[in-house]
Amino acid sequence: MHRKPDGSWDKARLPSRHTTEGPSRAPHRSYLYAMGLGSREIAQPFVGVASCWNESAPCNTALMRQGHAAAEGVRRAGGTPREFCTITVTDGIAMGHEGMRSSLVSREVIADSVELSIRGHSYDALIGVAGCDKSLPGMMMAMLRLNVPSAFIYGGSILPGVWRGKEVTVQDMFEAVGKHSAGTMSLEDLCDLEQHACPGDGACGGQFTANTMACVSEAIGLALPLSSALPAAYLDRDQYAVATGEAVMELLARNIRPRDICTREAFENAAVVIAATGGSTNGGLHLPAMANECGIEFTLRDVCEIMRRTPYLTDLMPGGKYPAKKMGEAGGVPMLLRTLFDAGLIHGDCMTVTGKTIAENLKDVVWREDQDVIRPVSNPFSPTGGVVGLWGSLAPDGAIVKVAGLQHTKHRGPARVFDGEEACFAAVEAREYNEGDVLVIRYEGPKGGPGMREMLSTTAAIYGQGVENIALITDGRFSGATRGLCVGHVGPEAAAGGPIGLIKDGDIIAIDADAGTIELEVDPIELENRQRHWEPRGTNYNSGALWKFAQGVGPAHLGAVTHPGGRAETHVYADL
Repeated sequence: MHRKPDGSWDKARLPSRHTTEGPSRAPHRSYLYAMGLGSREIAQPFVGVASCWNESAPCNTALMRQGHAAAEGVRRAGGTPREFCTITVTDGIAMGHEGMRSSLVSREVIADSVELSIRGHSYDALIGVAGCDKSLPGMMMAMLRLNVPSAFIYGGSILPGVWRGKEVTVQDMFEAVGKHSAGTMSLEDLCDLEQHACPGDGACGGQFTANTMACVSEAIGLALPLSSALPAAYLDRDQYAVATGEAVMELLARNIRPRDICTREAFENAAVVIAATGGSTNGGLHLPAMANECGIEFTLRDVCEIMRRTPYLTDLMPGGKYPAKKMGEAGGVPMLLRTLFDAGLIHGDCMTVTGKTIAENLKDVVWREDQDVIRPVSNPFSPTGGVVGLWGSLAPDGAIVKVAGLQHTKHRGPARVFDGEEACFAAVEAREYNEGDVLVIRYEGPKGGPGMREMLSTTAAIYGQGVENIALITDGRFSGATRGLCVGHVGPEAAAGGPIGLIKDGDIIAIDADAGTIELEVDPIELENRQRHWEPRGTNYNSGALWKFAQGVGPAHLGAVTHPGGRAETHVYADL
C-alpha cells in the first residue's frame, strides 16, 4: 500500500520521488511551482493523463474534454494530474493512399511516446484517453510496458448520420465510392451523402477497429464497466472520465498494476469478446502486441482458436444492422459479458480496474430481454465467432478473415496479382476483373509496405459494385469496416519471401473459412523453382520513421511488434 493510515501518501517506492523528494530535487520542484502547484500537490502522487487529442479527425476532437475530466477525478482522489498529448494517425483520412503506411507505425509511436513521457517525468500512474483505431492498443501497450497503476478511457463513438431517412456511417461513404464507379450512384448523391455521414465528435460508428478495441479495454479489465458505451458527443461521458481518475488513485493506493489485470486469461476474455461482437480483424494483430508487453506469448493462432469456439452474438455493423451507439443502449459490454460468463465462455476471476473481478463486476448485471442487439449464447447468429483464422500452403504463419454476416465463406479461383493496393484499386474501379477471381495485393506487409496498410478503399469499392463472387487476399490489413471474403495478415509476407510473393496470375487459390484453410494449388517443385528466382524488393522509404519501423518490425502473427517485450526485461519502470 502506498497510502498511509492518515490518508497521506508514502512516496518511498513511487517513481515521482526521483523528481520531488529531498534537497537535491529543489531545481525540479521549482519547475512545478512555476506551473502553479503547491507543496501539497508536490507531495502527492503524480498521475500522467495521456490524451490522443488532435484536430486530425472527429475520433479525437472530444478527447481533451475527457482528459480534463479524468484529471479532475485524480484531484478529487488526492492525486496530482499531469496532462499531455500524443499523436494519432486516423485511418479514415489515411485510407487509400500513402498516408496509410503511417497508421500501424503510429501504434508503436504512441506507446513509445507515452512511455518516454512517463519515464522522463517519473509519474506514478497513468490514465490513457484514446479515440481512433491504433491509439487504443498503443495506449494500452504503454500501460502494460510501464506497469504503473493505469486505467483506460475510450473517447466514444460517433453518432450515426442520417441520409434520406436512413442511418449511415463512414462505411456507407466508402461503399458509395464503389456505387458511383459502377454507375449506380450519381455524383450529386455522393457529395450529398458525404455531408451527412459523420455528424460530429467520435470514432467510426460501427464494430470497426476503434469500437472493437474499446470493447477489449473493458473485457480485458483496463477500463471501467460501461465506459465505452456512450457516444463521444454525450457530455455524460465525462462522468466516466472522472470515475476513471478516481479509480486509478485507488489502484495506486492498493498497488494493483496492469500486469496483475492482464493475465493470459484476460487476453482470452478479450479474444472471446472480439469474436462475439464480430469485431475487427485488427484485434488479431493488437492482442499479440499487447501480450508481448507483458511477456505473454499470445499469437494469432491463440486468438483464432478462441474465436473459432466462440458464438457470434451482436447485430452490429458491418456484419449486422446496428451502429455502435445501439450496443451501449442495449447494455454495452457488461450485458455481453453477462451471457458469456453464464455460459462459461469467459474467466470470471480476472482482476479489473474496479479492484474487483469480472464476476464481481457482473453481480448486479441482469440480462435484458427488451433489446435485440446482443443475443444470448443460447441463440447466436452463428456458433462460430465473427473472425476466424486460416492456415495452409499460402499462409504457413496464418491469415485472418472476418466472417460476421458473410454467406460467401468458400472460394476457389484464379489469382489476379497486384504489387501494392493502388494497382488493385485502379483495376477494381475500372471493373478490370472477373467474377470468381482471387485478387492478391502483396508487398503491403509490415516490412514490405512498409506499414501494413489497410485496404478499405478497394474492398468497399468491390462491395459497392455489387460483386460477391470474388475474394481478396493480402499480406496487409483490412479495415474493421471491411466486409466480403477478404483475407488479411497473410504470413510470411511477400517481403520476407512468403508464398504470397511467389503467386503468378492464373494460379488457383482455394479459401475455406469454414475449415480454416487457404491453399495455393501450385506444385511444390514449381514453388521451389520460383523461390530460387525470387529477389527482395526495395521500397521508396529508405529513411525516416517508416524506414526505422521496417528495420525492427516482426511478423504479423506475433503482433507486428518492434521490440522484444516483457520477456526480455531486466527491470520494470514502475519499480525504478
